[in-house]
Amino acid sequence: MSFPLLTATAVLPALGAIATAAVPAAKRTAAKWLALVVSLATLALAVTVLVRFDPDGDRYQLTESHAWIADFGVRYELGVDGIAVALIALTALLIPFIILAGWHDADPLETGSKRWRPTQGFFALILAVEAMVIISFEATDVFLFYIFFEAMLIPMYFLIGGFGDRAHEHGEETAATQRSYAAVKFLLYNLVGGLIMLAAVIGLYVVAGNFSLTEIAEARANGTLDMATSTERWLFLGFFFAFAVKAPLWPLHTWLPNAMGEATAPVAVLITAVVDKVGTFAMLRFCLQLFPEASKWATPAILVLALISIIYGALLAVGQRDIKRLVAYASISHFGFIIMGIFAMTSQGQSGATLYMVNHGISTAALMLVAGFLISRRGSRLIADYGGVQKVAPVLAGTFLIGGLATLSLPGLAPFVSEFLVLVGTFARYPAIGIIATFGIVLAALYVLVLYQRTMTGPVKAEVSSMPDLRVRELVVVAPLIVLLIFLGVYPKPLTDIVDPAVKQTMSDVQKKDPQPEVEAAK
Repeated sequence: MSFPLLTATAVLPALGAIATAAVPAAKRTAAKWLALVVSLATLALAVTVLVRFDPDGDRYQLTESHAWIADFGVRYELGVDGIAVALIALTALLIPFIILAGWHDADPLETGSKRWRPTQGFFALILAVEAMVIISFEATDVFLFYIFFEAMLIPMYFLIGGFGDRAHEHGEETAATQRSYAAVKFLLYNLVGGLIMLAAVIGLYVVAGNFSLTEIAEARANGTLDMATSTERWLFLGFFFAFAVKAPLWPLHTWLPNAMGEATAPVAVLITAVVDKVGTFAMLRFCLQLFPEASKWATPAILVLALISIIYGALLAVGQRDIKRLVAYASISHFGFIIMGIFAMTSQGQSGATLYMVNHGISTAALMLVAGFLISRRGSRLIADYGGVQKVAPVLAGTFLIGGLATLSLPGLAPFVSEFLVLVGTFARYPAIGIIATFGIVLAALYVLVLYQRTMTGPVKAEVSSMPDLRVRELVVVAPLIVLLIFLGVYPKPLTDIVDPAVKQTMSDVQKKDPQPEVEAAK
């Protein structure tokens, strides 16, 4: 019997979460080290999955299938394709950096504070989210996926509401109120999406008789499962709505700026670089495979919503006073690009969207974590409270600049390849949408460069004159992310080799072929 590698990759952080939570309160440093070791061990397992995966092999590999709730056709089924493998690797890679970056974020507050912050609980919740996200990427049973798609909301709710950012210009009481508001808003938005999806999951079972993604997709392909057009469209909308909330897509995005603004920087990275990727991943795995005709039917409307997200998110990022909310609105714009690439229905667009998920995770982690280090030094999230930082903390300013340049997709950094493929793939089939979307690039340059200019250049403000540069722990967090941004920007082939075969199979699911050039090549 082969080793259940996929199960182990998800179960290890879950067990680590339980063990970390059980560490006595007086041993909070031990809890931190335990969480870090577990996250590194999980990364080792994710690398093993990556090495054992054969891009040219079967669509779903390392599969596991066991009876679970037989009376309802529910099975414990796992399997990974190239897209899932890339996102599992991203998740496992980022969690150790998130833990290191948040090393002191859950330390006890000063004497007299009304809030008690259990250190071990903070790190246990991060590991719990990792476990649920990984198994969501692995699940090929729709019901199994749904359970963890919803369950990850609980630890995220406590991370946002219970361990929020300490930097707030209006004091601790107001900050606590805003954290509670952000956490409840996050939970309610995603719960509503999940409840609508639950209705669609039940409807899918009524039509198909089981929850197996592979069996349903195969039955759809060979014509043995006849699904009425109206039924398919309603089921698609139920799934897509939940994924669009998680992604987040305009106009279902409004929970994200609140959640990222009130969370600590590491938790903000966990939200947008890890958890939100489950939404866009699920569009590729479930919407396009289970409902190919409905996906094509809804494409024009989804592309318009994605385009609005791109421009709207970028415009609001330009006008932000808060550093973390600026990054949040920038992420809304970037998710618009990802969703546009998915529904452009071209191999370039979908390959670019998948690469964008990975590269956006790395670039946002780099920018937001450095921003978190900056905010922890000054005690303020407001852009206006900074100035001249590059003169007193040049390494911090330099890494902040590289993270910002990656966010605006500068050529030579990883996100550029993703954004270029998305735009090329979209333009090939929907030229008007592709042309308008390019304005998002211009706006990205504006909000990133203005942010850098206002915080890092100019006269040194008195409040930042004694600001220390990045410490060793912080350099250990940021340096590998910077290296990855440069490496994947110059040489993305290792990632495209894994992703492209899965994209071709997804294109086959929806029976779409890339548009042919209108001008024939010279003979």
